[in-house]
Amino acid sequence: MWNQFFLLEEYTGSDYQYVGKLHSDQDRGDGSLKYILSGDGAGDLFIINENTGDIQATKRLDREEKPVYILRAQAINRKTGRPVEPESEFIIKIHDINDNEPIFTKEVYTATVPEMSDVGIIKTALLNMDRENREQYQVVIQAKDMGGQMGGLSGTTTVNITLTDVNDNPPRFPQSTYQFKIPESSPPGTPIGRIKASDADMGENAEIEYSITDGEGLDMFDVITDQETQEGIITVKKLLDFEKQKVYTLKVEASNPHVEPRFLYLGPFKDSATVRIVVEDVDEPPVFSKLAYIVQVREDAQVNTTIGSVSAQDPDAARNPVRYSVDRHTDMDRIFNIDSGNGSIFTSKLLDRETLLWHNITVIATEINNPKQSSRVPLYIKVLDVNDNAPEFAEFYETFVCEKAKADQLIQTLRAVDKDDPYSGHQFSFSLAPEAAIGSNFTIQDNKDNTAGILTRKNGYNRHEMSTYLLPVVISDNDYPVQSSTGTVTVRVCACDHHGNMQSCHAEALIHPTGLSTGALVAILLCIVILLVTVVLFAALRRQRKKEPLIISKEDIRDNIVSYNDEGGGEEDTQAFDIGTLRNPEAIEDNKLRRDIVPETLFLPRRTPTARDNTDVRDFINQRLKENDTDPTAPPYDSLATYAYEGTGSVADSLSSLESVTTDGDQDYDYLSDWGPRFKKLADMYGGVDSDKDS
Repeated sequence: MWNQFFLLEEYTGSDYQYVGKLHSDQDRGDGSLKYILSGDGAGDLFIINENTGDIQATKRLDREEKPVYILRAQAINRKTGRPVEPESEFIIKIHDINDNEPIFTKEVYTATVPEMSDVGIIKTALLNMDRENREQYQVVIQAKDMGGQMGGLSGTTTVNITLTDVNDNPPRFPQSTYQFKIPESSPPGTPIGRIKASDADMGENAEIEYSITDGEGLDMFDVITDQETQEGIITVKKLLDFEKQKVYTLKVEASNPHVEPRFLYLGPFKDSATVRIVVEDVDEPPVFSKLAYIVQVREDAQVNTTIGSVSAQDPDAARNPVRYSVDRHTDMDRIFNIDSGNGSIFTSKLLDRETLLWHNITVIATEINNPKQSSRVPLYIKVLDVNDNAPEFAEFYETFVCEKAKADQLIQTLRAVDKDDPYSGHQFSFSLAPEAAIGSNFTIQDNKDNTAGILTRKNGYNRHEMSTYLLPVVISDNDYPVQSSTGTVTVRVCACDHHGNMQSCHAEALIHPTGLSTGALVAILLCIVILLVTVVLFAALRRQRKKEPLIISKEDIRDNIVSYNDEGGGEEDTQAFDIGTLRNPEAIEDNKLRRDIVPETLFLPRRTPTARDNTDVRDFINQRLKENDTDPTAPPYDSLATYAYEGTGSVADSLSSLESVTTDGDQDYDYLSDWGPRFKKLADMYGGVDSDKDS
């Protein structure tokens, strides 16, 4: 068996291509063995005769697709299916034949060569090739294998060659003169026109910069470059005036910002053109001689007093007449007016600087022939001060003087204010009115600093003789004309302590200008209300409070007062008495005597009858109540008895004295009669019970 076979590619025969033969030493030719094939292409590209072991290729093979095939062969017993020897591996190599021509990696190649280039790999056949004349070239290149010998194959490709641009062409204006028109009213920045120089180059080599190099309007116009279109845009730089100059001539230059020095021999890379700009006349509004006017007027100016004027004229050549007016939105009170012909400003009402210092109005100038053409200007009018207001006290003055005041004692400092505003400042003088200066008890001391002091003129004052003094004080200014006013200062005579602090004044307390604040009054009222509420609550609590027993200790016993301080049986003690009867007794009162007078009949002391056994509590209480009401020896107040019961759950059992009369162990109270007359009542009460029982 061979382990390697060879096979030619691209077999063109009609039969299967024979590859080789496999044979096993165990094959005796009797057909007992069977050859099988596995691996690359087995059963598809390659088949084997299972009896003879011959291998054939069923299809044309291409070495460029797969040069080697690895397969495995084995001989097995046809009857048992068991291999007679191990599996063997072999390869099939495909022999190459010249069946492929050379192929370029690209169908078309593109190359760029700068114009005017020297020799390169692909050589230029012409000297100084100019991109502007021809930009694209196409070259076909052939490649042959086998060194170009006979029988070899060949392939071709196309190379497109593009000449890249260099800056070898200067910009050129298509014309030497341009002319544009622009209205004189055009604001700065308004475009006038566009000019464009052509450049045969491309890209950055075709970029152009424009500039104004000379001309009459060098400072009136400007030129900028449009980067997208490479055009020069001429714009207005300053305001134009047809009446001053009607035509401007400019020299505009276009140049390349990127220049290659090796091409400077071709000439300067720039060009220039003349631009003529014609200014058109426009009907313009009137123009004031100033941007704003400021005038001054005295506040005592009479009506129709001229305070100033404004001036405006038509800038056009026609010099149309102008009419003036005041914008009434800025002078709602119509304080000022204007002469429509000459622009004189005059007052139409009286002025007052203290009311309004500045008046800001707007004056309108309108062409008579074309009312649509108008302009405005601000007019600021300052009202000058005139001394037309008298000074007056800065506040209402009401002061006091102590009865024991000494002479020349300062009791009050006075200050004054004036609505006027003199140039040199205020200078006030103070003095007593002439009618009050003679025999006055006080003097005025002018401090020469716009203040004055009130001084006492004598020692001691008597508030019972004169409780109040009214001092008329004259305040004058030193402006022209002199203005003065008289203010009255109230001085009260009051009693003071040794420190000079006011204590009281005659008939009424001195009312200070400041007074009590609202917050202080509210606080005082709130305190009074809280005090009243506290008193009412205290009285209510005292009324509801239970009266304590007069005798707490059993040893302190007085006439007609019995104190029961025994612990009762509680809620569970329902055997001592009928609790329902106690809660709702029906008082039976008859023959009740008055407690506010002495009884007319004096009854002798009587003994208290003994209560029946198991007497109802209600009857018992009513009986005792009736006895006490009819007893003239009883004190003028009701007896106080406290009943308390211990419940059946207590270990002390019931301590109630109500059932003690029914018990067998009643105590003997005869010893009470030995204690003296103060215990006679108790001896009668308890001793009487024993006597009744014995009887």
